Amino acid sequence: MSFRRERYIEFGGPDGGDGGNGGDVILRVDPAQRTLYDYRRQKLFHAKNGAPGLGKQKHGQNGNHKFLDLPPGTLVSDAGTLEPIIDLTLEHTEHIIAKGGQGGRGNKRFASATNRAPKFAQPGMPGVEMKLKLELKLLADVGIVGLPNAGKSTLISSMSAARPKIADYPFTTLTPTLGMVEPPFGEPFAVADIPGLIEGAHEGIGLGIKFLKHIERTGILIHLIDVGEIDPENPLEAFNLINKELAMYSKKLAKKSQIVVLNKMDLTGAQNRVDSFKAAMPDLKILTISAATGQSVKPLVKLLASKLQKE
Repeated sequence: MSFRRERYIEFGGPDGGDGGNGGDVILRVDPAQRTLYDYRRQKLFHAKNGAPGLGKQKHGQNGNHKFLDLPPGTLVSDAGTLEPIIDLTLEHTEHIIAKGGQGGRGNKRFASATNRAPKFAQPGMPGVEMKLKLELKLLADVGIVGLPNAGKSTLISSMSAARPKIADYPFTTLTPTLGMVEPPFGEPFAVADIPGLIEGAHEGIGLGIKFLKHIERTGILIHLIDVGEIDPENPLEAFNLINKELAMYSKKLAKKSQIVVLNKMDLTGAQNRVDSFKAAMPDLKILTISAATGQSVKPLVKLLASKLQKE
């Protein structure tokens, strides 16, 4: 609220300017960001307040926006209701998640023929406050699933430049690994090495549900099976177990296109186990490889590139 006060102007009238609007909180999809690690340490973010209006009808400055850079694949939900708000999949896009408050109006706005000197101004409105849950789901064209120790990490290192930890014991991979594959034709594609699933994974047993969510975004699944673990008496045990877990977690996952790959063909007696598996699934196209030696890995890459081109 302000009135013009100058020499020789006895009744200058109201000249209070409007206040500036508050800044917005804006989510920005930045492909250079790979994790949500920074948001573990800092929890509270706010844009700047707008500046107050001044005399001589001066408008207050608008508050600066607050940008939160997030990696592609981040799902933003309401922390209270867990209802999804936005799925950040497109790179270099921006989304206003919390609108800044509206600036107040100075007393100049309220001058009228019947009230030439209003002695009041309108306060500004508060901005939007909200609590969010941020959840990162990998954006990969191909996901590799299978039991622990099926050779997923070895395969992704054989197909791409990724170098995940590899060892001969279950749950070597504790976090999903993303590798870029350069096929002989078509566009490069991303392959995600999903940590091993076990029975009850959809209920959170083992590494469970923590990693099943990453498979939701993949276009094609490589169902990797360790030949050495195939029981000739029950050759489909591992195959059925993984598919059951996928179906129990999501019907959408169960319908995803799969390429069944039998790994570790360098093991002694591998061919006999492969024959028993193929006999149990005569109508299913099955690839056999050795990720450790590179046997038939290139034909697998070509098949993936071909399938991705058609999608």
